[in-house]
Amino acid sequence: MVLGSRALYPRLVPRSAALERSPTAGLILGLVITLGAVVAYSSYITVQISGLRELQHDLADRNRKDSLQLLRIQNDLNLLALAMRDMLDNDEPYPLTAWSAQFQRIREDLDDALHREEQVAVAHRTPEQREFLGKALAQFWDAVDRIFALAREGKPKKAQTEIRDSLQARQAGLSTAVARLLVENNESEEQAALRIGGIYDRVQRQVYIFLMAILLAILFTSLYLIRSNRRLFAQLAALSEQRSELAQTLISSQESTLLYISRELHDEFGQILTAVGSMLSRAGNHAAEGSPLRAEIREVTEIAQSTLEKVRSLSQALHPVMLDEAGLESTIDWYIPVVERQTGVDISYEKSGNSRPVDGSVGVHIYRVLQEALNNVARHSGAHGAWVRLRFLPNGLELEVEDHGRGFVSQPAKAGIGLVAMRERAELLGGKIEFLEPPEGGTLVRLKVPLEKSEPHVQ
Repeated sequence: MVLGSRALYPRLVPRSAALERSPTAGLILGLVITLGAVVAYSSYITVQISGLRELQHDLADRNRKDSLQLLRIQNDLNLLALAMRDMLDNDEPYPLTAWSAQFQRIREDLDDALHREEQVAVAHRTPEQREFLGKALAQFWDAVDRIFALAREGKPKKAQTEIRDSLQARQAGLSTAVARLLVENNESEEQAALRIGGIYDRVQRQVYIFLMAILLAILFTSLYLIRSNRRLFAQLAALSEQRSELAQTLISSQESTLLYISRELHDEFGQILTAVGSMLSRAGNHAAEGSPLRAEIREVTEIAQSTLEKVRSLSQALHPVMLDEAGLESTIDWYIPVVERQTGVDISYEKSGNSRPVDGSVGVHIYRVLQEALNNVARHSGAHGAWVRLRFLPNGLELEVEDHGRGFVSQPAKAGIGLVAMRERAELLGGKIEFLEPPEGGTLVRLKVPLEKSEPHVQ
């Protein structure tokens, strides 16, 4: 028996570099880019928020404080205007010098307000604008000092004329300047509000852009992962198919080898041993009755006969000739008592359904599954009994081997070639095999085979 190279070595799947490349590097690169984008955007947001806080502090808060001081200055100027009006009305029986203390209090408050206003004045004012209010107030107080000096010298009319011609004009100019500064502060606050709103809009727009970029990065990473997984699963499927082809080829090769050895033992060695036995019998007949030679020939004849029976038994174990001659049912009927004698396991055998012939190549695989299952019961389960059920279904055949021993859970977790071979044989037949645990414990092996599908004959 010689198998062709294509049968011994199944088609190998080409291993391209794309299938072997791991997606780990790409995924790590995507993760680094995503994290870098998050860190960069976080830094950008931090800078924007810091700038916003600085803008609010430097512009909004300073404008508000500056406006409060300008309002304070404007209020003091209004008080001065009222005082000068009273000084000009002549309704009060007081001399002009009586208003000196009131002017002094207003002057101290104005100096304090002016000092505070200079500290919080907005940064965009020019030095001339910063100094104008102070110089104008200084000139105003010089004029006030001259008026009160005239009043103390007994020149009230001249002092009133100075108030009317000079002092009121200076007070009006100061009020106008303060009002102009208040308007500028209001405009500056509006500009600051616009700038703050612009920053908020820009940050919001950047958040949307960043979220879109992150979503795109996640999308591309997910697509890359899906593509890589599809490639990996395709490679695994190809490798699984290659493994299945190799296992099926090995099974076919094994069956062919066992069939060949079984036939050689049965035909060649069996015939030789039969001939040897016949020749020894004839030789013994020629020896004298009661002679030592006749006894030795009889002993050698018995040894030859015993060897012949062992050779036939070994031939049946390797590949039962009954499978080809009598079919699957008869082979199982013969095999189960043999297993009981060899292992000491009590086997209950049940058949049901309308029996029908099973193709020889299909019967070989079913018989091997039964053989492996019963070997597992005898070697690993520790059970003293087993149940074998053969059911002929309308569209197939079902074989069950059940025991109530230790089962698969209590046995060491190791890859058994016998279980793999049973699965591959079931696949060869287009059937299904299950390894279950019955309610009583132990193991239940269930093989379902569609009889309408048969495997190509073993070479």
